[in-house]
Amino acid sequence: MITDLLRGVAAFCLPLTLLTLPSPAAATTVAAPVPAVLPLEDAVGQLPVAEEDRTGYTRESFGNWTIGLDPADGCDTWNEVLLAEAVQEPTVAAGCKLSGGKWISYYDNVEVSEAGELDVHHMVPLAEAWDSGASAWGARRRETYANDQGAASSLVAVTTRVNRSKADQDPAAWVPPLPGAHCRYTGEWTATKLRWGLPVDQTEAEALKVYAEACETTVVHYNPAP
Repeated sequence: MITDLLRGVAAFCLPLTLLTLPSPAAATTVAAPVPAVLPLEDAVGQLPVAEEDRTGYTRESFGNWTIGLDPADGCDTWNEVLLAEAVQEPTVAAGCKLSGGKWISYYDNVEVSEAGELDVHHMVPLAEAWDSGASAWGARRRETYANDQGAASSLVAVTTRVNRSKADQDPAAWVPPLPGAHCRYTGEWTATKLRWGLPVDQTEAEALKVYAEACETTVVHYNPAP
């Protein structure tokens, strides 16, 4: 009789156990990255410092511009960034050909009315990303980095001239010619490195600390890349 009672208790408990156990899908759910908001000085302090190495770098290592966020719009990443950053919307013709419109290149405060006068450039240049650890990534992740529209600061439309002057230099060697852009620029540089888990070299870290001291009100927003 006691045996029967125990079996009855076990039979009753089993369904409750099954109900309380997490499903396989729930057990494998990955939490979404949590956005971070930090003063620039604190954000710079979170950047790991490491030596850089450009061995093996080629532009082709990061793939090409992809079809962008909306495959139906006929625009690649380059043109989608131009459309997103336009202060006056351009006309979009077949093949995503842009005409008219207006942009402000924040590096030099130049107003541009022709899309062809702009470069969509990587806040942290591809070569710098490679030096800082992207060399260890797979080809798919590097292409994702090169087309990152998940953060507004990752890709920036600026005048061709100012982009050429920057090339692949970090803030220890180059900042925008417009002094009023320095705090925003170093904040967005720091946000991009944190988003992608990229370290800085020693001279880069020292330069960022100097700017952080001067940019007391600058706040860094970043969301870790998936």
